[in-house]
Amino acid sequence: MQIGDITGYIDVAQLVLYAFWIFFFGLILYLQRESKREGFPMQADPADRFEGPGPVRGVLRMPEPKTFRLHDGSEKTVPGPENDSRVLKAETCAGFPGAPLRPVGDPMQAELGPGAYALRADEPDLTIEGEPKIVPLRAADGFELESRDPDPRGMPVVAADRKVAGTVREVWVDRMEVMVRYLEVEVGAGADEGAAARTVLLPITFCKVDRKLGQVKVRALMADQFGGVPALANPDRITLLEEEKVTAYYGAGTLYATPARAEPWL
Repeated sequence: MQIGDITGYIDVAQLVLYAFWIFFFGLILYLQRESKREGFPMQADPADRFEGPGPVRGVLRMPEPKTFRLHDGSEKTVPGPENDSRVLKAETCAGFPGAPLRPVGDPMQAELGPGAYALRADEPDLTIEGEPKIVPLRAADGFELESRDPDPRGMPVVAADRKVAGTVREVWVDRMEVMVRYLEVEVGAGADEGAAARTVLLPITFCKVDRKLGQVKVRALMADQFGGVPALANPDRITLLEEEKVTAYYGAGTLYATPARAEPWL
């Protein structure tokens, strides 16, 4: 027998290889179960003849609840008792399983496709000092705009229909990442007789500040759709859930702002 042989057919290298295969298979099973802590169980398509209506749990059972201690001292248990109880504002385009969904009612409010969002905590994201991370400049001591960059405050916001939707009143900054996150836009005033003005947030990633023309351009929404941007509970801070809702509304506009956007090009 050669060095390393256990028998004439098995050696140490083979055993190590088999041990790796067993370990890797177990790792896949473990990761697959851990992935079910967030977002499971999914709902089966009612027409699915394999699963049938109701929760889909798959071959592997759900993992045991695990409690995580968060940095702010709170605790979160997953999988937990809370479930996403939102009613799906959509219907299938055909009768076969996996058929595409189309929104029912106002597509901008359907929370579907690019307008979908996760139910994050209705609390603001915090800095390491425990203060709200994203705030307007009026509440951010020591922060100011770079003098070489255009200051959008006072600029009109021009929507995709080339109409003025409002005026930028303030800039919201991320005190951790040191960057602009949102523009605070005043909308409503002057649109209709007696219309009350209100402010909404415009994600900086959905607009372009044109220094030459002195305006902020937005392609995601039409001018009259800015009034539907979700409002904030506190005028000087935004929660994680509010961030999801605001960004999702502009995302929905990229597909549903006009009926033509939802149609194929060819």
